[in-house]
Amino acid sequence: MAQVAEWDAELEELLRQVGDVFPRVDLRRRAKACVRGLLGPVSRKNGWQLAEYAGWRRPDGQQHLLDRAKWDVDELRDRVRRYALDGLADSAGGVLVIDETGFAKKGKTSVGVARQFTGSLGGVFPCQIGVFAAWATTRGATLVDREIYLPQVWTGDRERCAAAQVPETVGFATKPRLAEKMIDRILPELPENTWLAADEVYGRDGGFRSFAESRQLPYVVNVSSAQTVLPRPGWRRIDKLAAAADDSEWQLIEAGPSQTGSRWWQWWVRRIADRRSPWAPRCGGSPGRADG
Repeated sequence: MAQVAEWDAELEELLRQVGDVFPRVDLRRRAKACVRGLLGPVSRKNGWQLAEYAGWRRPDGQQHLLDRAKWDVDELRDRVRRYALDGLADSAGGVLVIDETGFAKKGKTSVGVARQFTGSLGGVFPCQIGVFAAWATTRGATLVDREIYLPQVWTGDRERCAAAQVPETVGFATKPRLAEKMIDRILPELPENTWLAADEVYGRDGGFRSFAESRQLPYVVNVSSAQTVLPRPGWRRIDKLAAAADDSEWQLIEAGPSQTGSRWWQWWVRRIADRRSPWAPRCGGSPGRADG
């Protein structure tokens, strides 16, 4: 109970710190109820159930907070991010993880809803897709930024965008470009010994890798086995490099739990001098690429 009381006091302090983002007392009260409802044992995080959890008869207040009320969403995002970075600070640094996920959603009016592929749902479904950034250290991990992905069926229909209150300045952007936008926002606040991690959606995008190198940000990304590495005979493709490794050089390392149990990955690391990109990583070390 003492630990729970400490968490509760910490939450109250955080809500106090961000309170001035909401210009009216009623909005601050509704925001506090919303956060506590999202953290509480509410089966579905919708306006009705959040309102009932707060002891209110109707969801009007919650719906007004999230739909029509005037408050600075980006300012709240930035403050919560700084709070998270401070709380997870570690002298060993950390990893900025980029990934996207889908949220099942029907209808045509919710922003970004379309039939599209999402790994989290296991196929092509009507859904919204968000690109997220998480900060992970030995002390824990949490989300620190987000961008919604708008497919071209949305950005090509300005009337539909206007009806959903999508600003006219928002055009089509691929997921790697959305990730770059977030990284530029976050990077000035991160410690020097920071790494970037992302899956193949981002790793196969040469522009994304060049972006990370231009920011002197070391990265570990997934690529396909046909990915070229250096323009030298026998060294161009990842699969050729891996085939040259002796079986004794591979290491089996547990990657962590998944929905089906623990995951084990085989790793082989080799440093490749790349004279085309002699950049000094933010975390120190000599230039080059390590491919596994």
